[in-house]
Amino acid sequence: MKLSLCNEVVRELPFEGQCELAAELGYRGLELAPFTLGEETYRMPAAERASVRRACADAGVAISGLHWLLVAPKGLSITTADAGVRQQTLEVMRRLVGLCAELGGDYLVHGSPAQRQSGSDPDAAARAEAAWAAVAEEARAAGVTYCIEPLARRETDFVNTVAEAAAIVQRIGNPALRTMIDTSAAALAEAEPVAALVERWMPTGLVAHVQLNDSNRRGPGQGDDRFAPVLAALKRNNYAGWLAMEPFDYIPDGPTCAARAIGYVAGILEALA
Repeated sequence: MKLSLCNEVVRELPFEGQCELAAELGYRGLELAPFTLGEETYRMPAAERASVRRACADAGVAISGLHWLLVAPKGLSITTADAGVRQQTLEVMRRLVGLCAELGGDYLVHGSPAQRQSGSDPDAAARAEAAWAAVAEEARAAGVTYCIEPLARRETDFVNTVAEAAAIVQRIGNPALRTMIDTSAAALAEAEPVAALVERWMPTGLVAHVQLNDSNRRGPGQGDDRFAPVLAALKRNNYAGWLAMEPFDYIPDGPTCAARAIGYVAGILEALA
C-alpha cells in the first residue's frame, strides 16, 4: 500500500513546496485537487503540465491521482436539467481524465457533492449515470480508473453508500469505472463498520481506491475512529493501491496534520507487516 497526501491540505505552499514537504514526510504521492492550481486547471497548458511533472520528479513523489474534480470552474453539475451546463461539466471531466494520465496519475475520484445533488428531480440520477458512462470511455482510452465516491448524506443526497455506487458501476459495465472507500464518509453512511465494508467489497474488484480520514473530519489518528482494523482488512484482501490522507479540518495546521497522519498510518502498517 502506497501513501499519498491530498494536496489541498498544504495548499498554502507553492506546488514545489508541497512536493518537497510530502517527500520529506515519507509520502510517495500527492493526490491533486485541480482547484488548488487555478480555476481552469482542466485547461492547463503543456508548459505548466511539464512544470508539475518536473516538480514531482525533483522531489521524488508521484501524482497518485486527482480528486475534488468539479469545484472549479463554478456552476458545474452532472445532474442538472440544463443541457449546456451538463455539456460543460462533461468537457471538464474529460479534460481532467487526460490531465491525470499526462501527469502520471492512476485514478480520479468523483466526489464533488455540490455538483451532483439530485433534489426532487426524478431524472437527475439518469443524467449522472450518462455522464459517468461517457467519461468511463475516456478513462479506459487514457489508461486510468474513474472512481465514483460514496459520500454521507450531510454532503449530498445522491450515492451515499458503496452499494449504491457499485450498482451504478455494474450497470455501466466499463472496467475503467469503479468505486472507492472514503473512511470518514463510510463511518457516517454505512450500516456496518468500515473494516467489515472492506472485507465485503474488496473481493468484488469494484473498489479501486481508499481515502483515510476520521469521521470528525480530521486526519487519521486525530479522532475516535479505529484505523488498525481497516488497514488489517485491506492487507488481508491484498490491497496494493494508494491510501490517500484526506482530512478536511487541519489541526493545528496543514503541514502538522499531514505529518501526524502519515506517522499514525505508517506505524500501523509497520506493525501489520
